[in-house]
Amino acid sequence: MSKPLIEFCNGNMHHGTETLMKQYELDDRLKVVEYGCLGNCGECYLKPFALVDGSIIAAETIEDLERRIREAFSLKKN
Repeated sequence: MSKPLIEFCNGNMHHGTETLMKQYELDDRLKVVEYGCLGNCGECYLKPFALVDGSIIAAETIEDLERRIREAFSLKKN
């Protein structure tokens, strides 16, 4: 079974996504990758986001992003 993939954009770290990325890197059930750019520049500038198994998940706050990422995993487990 493959691990869920979470991709982070280096240009989005000013929103606090670095904290989430480091947290998820410690979880052996996940594959976490950081890129210089994910090509989502408009949204990247405005709010925190990550790609989860190829789908963009964005939120207004880092706390909301974390919740949405967790929800995405819950939906995929069912």
